[in-house]
Amino acid sequence: MISRKLLTIDEYLEIALRRMWYIIIPLILALGVAGVYAKISTRTYLASTTILVTPQEVPVDYVRPTVTSRIEDRIRSIRQTIMSRTQLEKIISEFNLYPEEAKKLASEEIIELMRKDVSVTTGGNEGYFNISYQGKDPLSVAKVTNRLASLFVEENLNLREQQAQGTTEFLSQELNVTREKLEEQENTLTDFKQKNLYELPERMATNLSVLDQLQQDHQRVSDALNSALERKLVIQKQIAEIEKQTELIQNLTSEGTKEEALPLETGPTTPSLQTPSADSSTEKVNPAVVQMRMERLRGQLMELQMKYTEKHPDVLITKNAIKNLAEVAADTEKESAANASSISSDSSEDFDPMTSLTNELEEQLSFTKTEIENLKKEESKINTDIATYHKRVENTPLRELMMTKLTRDYNTTREAYERLLTKNEQAQQAENLEKRQKGEQFQLIDPARVPERPIKPNVRKLLFAGFALGIFSGAGLAIWKEYMDRSFRDARDMEGTLGIKVLANIPKVVPKAA
Repeated sequence: MISRKLLTIDEYLEIALRRMWYIIIPLILALGVAGVYAKISTRTYLASTTILVTPQEVPVDYVRPTVTSRIEDRIRSIRQTIMSRTQLEKIISEFNLYPEEAKKLASEEIIELMRKDVSVTTGGNEGYFNISYQGKDPLSVAKVTNRLASLFVEENLNLREQQAQGTTEFLSQELNVTREKLEEQENTLTDFKQKNLYELPERMATNLSVLDQLQQDHQRVSDALNSALERKLVIQKQIAEIEKQTELIQNLTSEGTKEEALPLETGPTTPSLQTPSADSSTEKVNPAVVQMRMERLRGQLMELQMKYTEKHPDVLITKNAIKNLAEVAADTEKESAANASSISSDSSEDFDPMTSLTNELEEQLSFTKTEIENLKKEESKINTDIATYHKRVENTPLRELMMTKLTRDYNTTREAYERLLTKNEQAQQAENLEKRQKGEQFQLIDPARVPERPIKPNVRKLLFAGFALGIFSGAGLAIWKEYMDRSFRDARDMEGTLGIKVLANIPKVVPKAA
């Protein structure tokens, strides 16, 4: 029996020898079961292949790729596509996989079995990944693995090309939208400039210059108009004086009076038009008086010529007055005595210069009136132009604000259009790069081969597991049997169990052979 004493190695060996069959029989049974299981279990084969991720052939500095996702993310996306029901059904149908399972399981269950049999592992930052597939037929396993690898390579090319095309299409659409917006803003800006051409900020200096010139013109026309109005009053006054003098001379002539005609009332710059007249009968005009008046008129004419032109009314009036005095002086040299008819005729001839002067003054008055009307029209036009340019100058700050906003929006849209144009060109280059397969690619560097040995079952592991199970179960059975045995094997068993001291023991007597 097993007591509470500590057993030695020899005692353990003794127990093992004593209970040897309790250990050997479970060991044999465990090894037999493991061998039989290894013999009858289905063989499972595994094939794997390695795909290398090759970088872009054209330097990135020249052509920037549009596909910038990580390899792990792209592999995960491709795996989801390949592991879809549609793709797996095609592969199962192509290689006639899981024929026995197809009789018992539904299609979804079979697809789930294949998903479990397919494994994709990445190499991290090393730029490669492995694809493996396990199945019962080694040849089919190799073919399926290579088929999966080719699908990964093709799907990668399609995915990169689709992403490049999608990027190009998106940028092209955005470019068209931005172009339409830019053209609309250009038309708006152009229409605004055309409608407010003379109120734009760049016309401010011109408007101010023209406004200053118009104000000068207004002052000039105003001065000319005032001068014309004064001249009109002077001419009207001169005509009235001449008519008054003519009426007076006619009255004197009819009464037989012989006097000098009254002088004309003139303004500060208008010469005196005193025209001496002879008596209707015999007396002559005093030549000395006529000469004195002519000298005075010549002096006034010189002063007027220094101030005005030859066509000025005051100059013309002075010249006519000198001419009339000259004619009067010539008439005084004739005989003073004449008959009544001659006197009457001479008297009418003496007043012919006055009539001519009156006619000229009336012409000058008509001309002055026309000039006044023209000056008033010109002044009205200048006032209208001044009001127009005043309005332009006043509206310029408002137009500048509106122009600034339109220009800012236009510049922002133009910059966005230029950026999109550059990105669109780069995207087209990247798309051409993917179509020509010059971008990042998946390269099959180690195709799957037909596996020579199955990965399941592992005979060595099964036999080792059976051996370990048999040893542990046999040892446990032997220890249990030894524990249940109540017999004493030596003195220590008795002392430990009964608590008494053994003084001596008789060894086992083995009979000798005769």
